[in-house]
Amino acid sequence: MILDIGLLLVGFVILIKGADWLVTGASALARRHNISDLAIGLTVVAFGTSAPELVVNLFASIQDHQAIAFGNVIGSNNFNLFVILGIAGIITPLAVHSTTVWREIPLSFIAVVLLFLFANDFFLSDAPVMSRIDGIILLAMFGFFLWYVKNQLKVDIPEPEEPHKQYTTLKIWGLILVGLGGLVGGGRLVVDNAINIATEFGISEKIIGLTIVAAGTSLPELATSVVAALKRNNDIAVGNIIGSNIFNIFLILGVSSVIRPLAYDRSFNTDIYFLALGTVVLFILMFTGGRKRLDRWEAAILLAAYVIYTVFFVAR
Repeated sequence: MILDIGLLLVGFVILIKGADWLVTGASALARRHNISDLAIGLTVVAFGTSAPELVVNLFASIQDHQAIAFGNVIGSNNFNLFVILGIAGIITPLAVHSTTVWREIPLSFIAVVLLFLFANDFFLSDAPVMSRIDGIILLAMFGFFLWYVKNQLKVDIPEPEEPHKQYTTLKIWGLILVGLGGLVGGGRLVVDNAINIATEFGISEKIIGLTIVAAGTSLPELATSVVAALKRNNDIAVGNIIGSNIFNIFLILGVSSVIRPLAYDRSFNTDIYFLALGTVVLFILMFTGGRKRLDRWEAAILLAAYVIYTVFFVAR
């Protein structure tokens, strides 16, 4: 138990440092190629911070742990949306691009709807399952998302910024790769040892997936968005979260269900409802207070909602 706790703390340290390097390298890469930080946040950073979820789900699918596979993705998306955006928005009000409001947030909502429909199989089976065909459709949607971001790069020209420290190409990619490695390694340490600790208390796979695994694999997103918020890099702070939520459903659940069809427990529906509601609320918040901005009081609402949800979840 003491060793597990020690490794858990080491994982936290590696995660935070990895996030710092990743944000620094990704921002430098965006400026070097005249690409907006938002596009980098939606792709490179989002993929990097979603890597722990991908690794966990690959193992969960191969080892036939469906509850962890679904709980990891649904729980991580809820944690990303409510906790990470909440904390980042409290640190600094987050200005949100118009394209994020009208395109990326709605796309993340569509992802939630598709997850709900595919997993429940209302009209096809009494034993709901995420089939390989469902996974292929999700992967096709992920391909569409990448095509959208690619086209966005052509029109999304970053506004002039204050002078920044310049890095060589080798150092930029070194920061990105070492940062990603730190996120994956640190995330793995945190998740493995958190599961070891939880297992000793006889907690079910569903609860482990929705809480410990979900929060653990979301730590890269948390570290990255908090560091980005502290550096006033709103595009990476927001793009990382929205991009990660899209990645988690389209890519990670897509790959997981292609590897092995995933039997679905409809008790997860309550958690999907919460995720869908949160996505709609985030869209509405873009038109309250400062337009196209997540103000501190709005971020506090998201964080408080997650606390209430967690209390309800534990009671349930």
